[in-house]
Amino acid sequence: MKLTVIGLGYIGLPTALLFASKGLDVTGIDVNEAVVKKLNNKELHIEENGIQDLLEETIDNKNFKASTEVKHSDYYIIAVPTPHLKDNSCDVSYLKAAILKLKDVIKKDDTIIVESTIGPRTMQDIVQPMIESFGFTVGKDIYLAHCPERVLPGKIIHEMIHNNRIVGGITEACTKKTINLYELLVQGKLLETKASTAEMSKLMENTYRDVNIALANELVKISDTLNINALDVIKLANEHPRVNIHTPGPGVGGHCLAVDPYFIVASDEKNAQIISKARAINNSMPDFVIGKVNKIMETIKGKKITVLGLTYKGNIDDIRESPALDIYHELKLKSDFEVVAQDSHVQLDWVENDIAKALENSDLALVLTDHNEYRELANYVNGTMKQNIVFDTKNVVKNTKGLKYYNFNNIYNI
Repeated sequence: MKLTVIGLGYIGLPTALLFASKGLDVTGIDVNEAVVKKLNNKELHIEENGIQDLLEETIDNKNFKASTEVKHSDYYIIAVPTPHLKDNSCDVSYLKAAILKLKDVIKKDDTIIVESTIGPRTMQDIVQPMIESFGFTVGKDIYLAHCPERVLPGKIIHEMIHNNRIVGGITEACTKKTINLYELLVQGKLLETKASTAEMSKLMENTYRDVNIALANELVKISDTLNINALDVIKLANEHPRVNIHTPGPGVGGHCLAVDPYFIVASDEKNAQIISKARAINNSMPDFVIGKVNKIMETIKGKKITVLGLTYKGNIDDIRESPALDIYHELKLKSDFEVVAQDSHVQLDWVENDIAKALENSDLALVLTDHNEYRELANYVNGTMKQNIVFDTKNVVKNTKGLKYYNFNNIYNI
């Protein structure tokens, strides 16, 4: 069986390699020639646990190769980016470009699966008409389905295999044909539904979390006003057997939580009231954090800030939609402080990888990402910083000995 995966990013590459590890003949397609060359040389362009071993194994077994050109296959999986536009609707330009690549290669009985996160009714209103414009009838000649990914960065390999998977076909026949592929890999349940239901289900999974985080962030602001310990409130409230308030933070990032809710809002702005408000609350957190930073620096007459962490979550290299990145740039552009960025996972020429070096003569360590290396921050701070002051927006620092330590539990003391 031949499989082509279009888009070799954080989702497409693991998907391609996992199917190749099951013995399928897999070709991974990417428009970036440098990425294709690196992969064929067994070199990665993303950071994810277990991917390197899979890449080496599948290339050695001749089950995987990367290319810029789409060739004939039996199955096609599309896993290209779908960012949001200025009006917050889903940008389907990459998706359309991927489908156009299939025009001259697909044949009767092929199956096309979109894994990219998309707005409601995209499969029906955009993808299906494009395929049928090529001269095929969906559900009879070509099988078309939406099968959204639902994985946690850092655990993608495990979750692609073990998580339940939604399979939404344009027709029942499309769903069945798609299941024939995923049952080769997925050990969780394969949940059959319509394409439109699959689209909305994926969006609501991430919207639920975004709304819950907004509730926690709003609590932080209220508690700051009332001199109440917000993190203690959350911990105690979550002792209730039916309560699960999420963790507050400096904002929400990544391609899922920070983007997916907008696709629902754009589809029905009039009724998406809570979703819109949650997005606004989470988008306000970088300014809230910057306000607290300015107050600290004014109080201590500080001159240098070390930003610890630029990725949107801990122990990964993904900076897409990262509020930490926004906070860093805002401080760098609109303050008179010296601002240094440190992140061991981000390889950019202006990012310092060494924690101790980044903290030299610093007045404030601003923790914006929950990387494991920040848990024992005191080991780097003492004797290195000018003033041992830490503002931990992720509540990740466990050893606070010798530190003047602030987090969302005591920021009203700033």
